[in-house]
Amino acid sequence: MKLDVKAFAITCGLLLGLGLFFVTWWIILLDGSSDRMTFIGQIYRGYGLNAAGSLAGLAWGLVDGAIGGAIFAWLYNTLAARS
Repeated sequence: MKLDVKAFAITCGLLLGLGLFFVTWWIILLDGSSDRMTFIGQIYRGYGLNAAGSLAGLAWGLVDGAIGGAIFAWLYNTLAARS
């Protein structure tokens, strides 16, 4: 069975981007907005526990998830074809 690289990449990008967006808003609703640096903020430029940071996290998550998903699907298809 082969994976569709494009569909898998889009799915991973959406899951990571929207997941980070909703988790950020969940934290904002529970603890309030904050300007302190987070671990994810050290990796994703512009991310923070505020409204603008959630949008930056969404954008970075879409890109990062899509690239990671495409690499995973391509590697899976390559290894599955050999066995």
